[in-house]
Amino acid sequence: MRYDYCVVGGGIVGLATAMAILDRQPGASLRLVDKELSVGTHQTGHNSGVIHSGIYYAPGSLKARLCREGAQATKDFAARHGIPVDVCGKLLVATDAAELARMDALYARSHANDVEVERLDARELHRRESNVRGVGALFVPATGIVDYSAIAEAMGEVVRQRGGELTLGAMVTGVAESGNEVLVTLTRSSADATAPESASELLRASRVVVCAGLQADRLARMAGVDVDFRIVPFRGEYYRLPERRSDLVRHLIYPIPDPELPFLGVHLTRTTDGGVTVGPNAVLGLSREGYRKFSFDRRDVADYVRFPGMWRVARANLRTGVREMTNSLSKRGYLRECRKYAPSLSLRDLQPEPAGIRAQAVLRDGTLVHDFLFAETARTLHVCNAPSPAATSAIPIGEMITDRLLAADRHVGGRA
Repeated sequence: MRYDYCVVGGGIVGLATAMAILDRQPGASLRLVDKELSVGTHQTGHNSGVIHSGIYYAPGSLKARLCREGAQATKDFAARHGIPVDVCGKLLVATDAAELARMDALYARSHANDVEVERLDARELHRRESNVRGVGALFVPATGIVDYSAIAEAMGEVVRQRGGELTLGAMVTGVAESGNEVLVTLTRSSADATAPESASELLRASRVVVCAGLQADRLARMAGVDVDFRIVPFRGEYYRLPERRSDLVRHLIYPIPDPELPFLGVHLTRTTDGGVTVGPNAVLGLSREGYRKFSFDRRDVADYVRFPGMWRVARANLRTGVREMTNSLSKRGYLRECRKYAPSLSLRDLQPEPAGIRAQAVLRDGTLVHDFLFAETARTLHVCNAPSPAATSAIPIGEMITDRLLAADRHVGGRA
């Protein structure tokens, strides 16, 4: 069968894109494919579960707008599908004078971004969070938490209800354009015990959208795109507090971000099951999809070792990288980061929790890509980088991708 659209990737961005296409093009035939046996397996299912407010981003920027729109869209979607959301609010805590100065700048930015924020002094911070230490804080009441795996599953059902098909356990092993269609070769994953390991299928589609996350560069090259970036995996390692300490904090507790660092830093995050996680750090991963500590994939490492941009990133962030790796290997080092604003934590409070892996696009010149990055051919559109917080912003990101896709459709003559 030939389809109007094929979406490759069953993460939250791919699912949101499939929903948007079917909403805007009722009656279109669409097939979403993913190599895993369930949707939202990788970045979607391994994130912190936070619905972000958009306070951090440059005023007027696309990221700021999409985050604000996405936060409300996520809450609305969850409400329609009976998925619990806890709007518990977030505290960004300053622990010294330097962080207090950065907090002032962030407070000004919050107004420019139309994000409701309350400034707290040390006394008010202690009144609201007796186990948190700081010289001041910003309270963002709109920040919440949700189970993004549940969101992804509900999105998959919406795609089916709108007439789309989901094919799981099928790896894309070939993408080739031919005339007015794209030929996508699917090979059944070895994880799919119901199909022979060598079973394959040739899928035909007028347009293909690839939202491949951790495999974005490889799928783009497979489609014949000359990409000048690599996906570098960064592990975000977490701990979970024991149940007896689940009442340590009432809100999400974040540090004031350092503009010199590419990630937000270690924070305390409430979870929808009533727990509290601590993390993440950010260490270079040795496997794109290896969540166990010390997971190693020779191909994944070779991909970035041979890429000059990776060495430029390493030189520019050597001190930070060493600190993050040290804290990864030493629980005591990790604890020091946590105790800057949660001094009552002890080593025995840091219990194992699954890690997450972030797909970080790196350019040849060593630039870490923090904005959207697309690559296109006549009939394929590749989402090479969907910047954090992509989970929060997924629904408007899907709309934006669909806008881009439909504009390209008109250019190449639309659906066949």
